[in-house]
Amino acid sequence: MRILIAPDKFAGTLTAVEAAAAIEEGWRRRDPGAEVLVAPMADGGPGFIDVLSAVVDGTLLSVTVRGPLGEDTPATVLLAGETAYVETAQACGLHLVEPEDRRPEEATTYGVGQLIAAAVDAGAKRIILGLGGSGTNDAGAGMLAALGATAVGGSPEDGSDGGADGERGGRSDGGRLDGGAAGLVGLSAVDLEPARDRVAGVEFVAASDVENPMLGLRGATNVFGKQKGIADERKPAVDGWLTHFAELADRKTADQKGAGAAGGLGYALLLLGAERVSGIDLVAELTGLKQKAAQVDLVLTGEGAFDFQSRDGKVIAGVAKVANDALRPCVVLAGKVLIGSREMRSMGVESAYALVDAVGEEQAFADPHGSLATVAERVARTWAR
Repeated sequence: MRILIAPDKFAGTLTAVEAAAAIEEGWRRRDPGAEVLVAPMADGGPGFIDVLSAVVDGTLLSVTVRGPLGEDTPATVLLAGETAYVETAQACGLHLVEPEDRRPEEATTYGVGQLIAAAVDAGAKRIILGLGGSGTNDAGAGMLAALGATAVGGSPEDGSDGGADGERGGRSDGGRLDGGAAGLVGLSAVDLEPARDRVAGVEFVAASDVENPMLGLRGATNVFGKQKGIADERKPAVDGWLTHFAELADRKTADQKGAGAAGGLGYALLLLGAERVSGIDLVAELTGLKQKAAQVDLVLTGEGAFDFQSRDGKVIAGVAKVANDALRPCVVLAGKVLIGSREMRSMGVESAYALVDAVGEEQAFADPHGSLATVAERVARTWAR
């Protein structure tokens, strides 16, 4: 029996690499002679660098950047020749702030700009950024500030000029680019040219798992704000702040596909001329997923929660498509399965198994590795030859 194991992370419990190891361990208990290919996956969010560093011939550059609430945060840039890979969640990820400490209206992407600057200073001419898992909703203004963008403060209603001193990357008296979404309301003008000059000659690729625009009912705030801690009653105000910023910077770009990725970070990258691509498609190509799928009898994938969001640009959907194109069955192992069989089949998934159903929710969280291995062993009972 030949199998391909290609899971995403199990958020909060296992990285994609750890999940793949647990699945292989469990499968081999039942089928020790199996020929196993392993290809941990990512869609651009947390784990992007972890997955790519295993398959890309490059070096890791350690950097300390400003985290979402201003704290020093360690991060890495993967350098491969003149190409650099950046995992934006390392600088602005939701996982960097404890739930009780989250202030999504103040969280900034400034650290992402610092990562980009580090890559440029290291000689990168092409920067591929994984977008996903962010705890920010600042339209990427913080990132632009770190690259040199400046702003003029003053109430947008009265048009007063607060001055632009550029302190700490775009700070101004009436508002600040690095102050999160809340800092945008006090701006009356934005100058992006210093940021564009800083990265002149650099090609940007934004790898994300969403195609949402930045504004409106399908935008960053209304669709993804709640999971970052933005209360429903605050969404109209926050979306209005981003709208105000877009009107100062470039309103048309805010409607492009992917502009709403990572709380509008996709928008800021598009302002710098970035090409937007599917994160899972990019990782699948770099890991040779298509070639691996053609060599096996069965493809196994998984993530923490297999739900309706799994259909849109996520790892499970991407892996299932590759498996179907190769005419191979695809089976999902997940912490929870919250989707019906009809929806599974429409995605190309033959079957799905949930850890919480097999071992109970308490055990699944207490011992995620052992629980996933147990479920993988059970899957092998059905699917191994």
